[in-house]
This record gives sequence, structure tokens and C-alpha cells, in this order.
Amino acid sequence: MIAGNSAPIRVFLINSQRCILWGLERLIESRQPAMQVVGCAGSCAEAFEQIDAAAADLILLDVDLGHDDSSAAIPELKARSRAKILVLTGSRDASLHDRVVLAGASGVVRKESPAQTILAAIDKVHSGQLWLDRLTTGRIFGEISKIRSAQELDPEQVKIASLTDREREVVTLAANRPGANGQTLAQILNISEHTLRNHFTSIYNKLNVSNRLAMSAYAYKHGLILTSSVSQRESHRASAVARRTDREADTNIAVEAGTAQLAGASALRSVNG
Repeated sequence: MIAGNSAPIRVFLINSQRCILWGLERLIESRQPAMQVVGCAGSCAEAFEQIDAAAADLILLDVDLGHDDSSAAIPELKARSRAKILVLTGSRDASLHDRVVLAGASGVVRKESPAQTILAAIDKVHSGQLWLDRLTTGRIFGEISKIRSAQELDPEQVKIASLTDREREVVTLAANRPGANGQTLAQILNISEHTLRNHFTSIYNKLNVSNRLAMSAYAYKHGLILTSSVSQRESHRASAVARRTDREADTNIAVEAGTAQLAGASALRSVNG
């Protein structure tokens, strides 16, 4: 039974299927004055335009929105609204359930659940409780425990672990080539300077450093400099440049020698008249 409240639970619905959206709206409105729908959206992008004005207490979010990755939108929904998030899904994928909860959702309810179960989930999540099955709860608590343990053991290693393989290559190359400008580094990595700048911004944020010098110092201090494919590519490229320079030098010497011989022959003809 849904607990009575002096003020209704203000629910915002996000669902791309109009028929389901209509059914959920009728279901929740049937519980007035305990609950009321304060807004509906067919996508997360549409919800972002309305969520501020809606002042919702709870967002019932369908994560099965086709090409719209609504699970990835959960952090932004939480940042824009004080509302708790209850996820609605038809998927039995345990990893999806874990992902949405770790992203900030307070519960997961199946689409095929009875109407009373959906209403009960809304009420429980609104009151500050989690709506999860026992297996999901166990997995989530285990994952949170691992994250906390890792942070307590070595917070710097947690930062380093957040770097992608490509970002590690950028750190290694930049630290090994402190005098190289962005254009040179981008050429070695075979990326644009714009992409390189994006990599640097991401690395600075993850390592909590302010510039390239601080990044390099951090990398050496924490053993982040490693032999990688980028170092090999740099070595190959440097060798190629050296070989090309040697060939150009040999050519210049040959040209200079030939010029000297011609000049000597010309001078000899002048003397002999």
C-alpha cells in the first residue's frame, strides 16, 4: 500500500514509446493526490529542456530508448534536478542494472512488473530507499567496496587507472619529448592538434594537474612513463629522419665536391689560356 504524504510525489516520465508513456501517466494519476505527473519527455534531450521547470521529486526513466543512451544521461539528470531516479527496463542484463545504479539511479523496476509493483517502487525510492533485487544489491555493494578499497590503498593509482591506453601514450611521448611542440607530437601520434589538445585536457583533469610540465613530473614520480608502441614509433621515425638527413648530407657533399671540381677545371683552363 502506498504511504500517504501531505504533498504528492511529483513524477517526471521519460519514455520514447507514446503508448507506454500514456499508460504510465494514467497509472500514476490514478493515485492522486498521493502522486502526480509533472512532465513527460520522449528522450533525455527533450527532458533536459523541461526538467528544471518541472521540479520533480522522482524521474521514472526508461533506459530502453533505442539509439538514445539514457543510462549515460543519469549523471546529468541528477546534476540538473534534485529528483531521485527510478529506472524502468525490459532488459534482464545484470550489467545494465549495475551500470545504471552505479551511475546514480536509486532503483530498477521491470516493465512487465504489475502496476502495484511500479507504484510501490516509486513510493520506496521517493522515501529514500533502494529498489533492487537481492542479487543486484549484492553485486553493487561488492563493486562499491572494491572502489573504496582501491581508493584507500592508493588514490594515485586510481587516477592512473582511469587513463585510456591512448592517453598513456600521450603522457609517455610528451614526457620523453619535453621540447617538442604540439604539432610535432600530433604528427608522431598521427592525430590532429585539436585531438591532441582534447587528450591533454582529459589527462590534466584525471591526474589533477594544470599543465604539461606538471603532467610530466607526475608521470615520472608515479612510474607512468613506460615503453610503449608510441616510443617505438618515435624511435623508428627518428631513425628515418636521421637516415634522410644523412642522405641529404651525402648529396650536399657530392654536389659541393662536383662544384669544386668544375671550378678547378675552369681555373686550369684560364691559366692555360
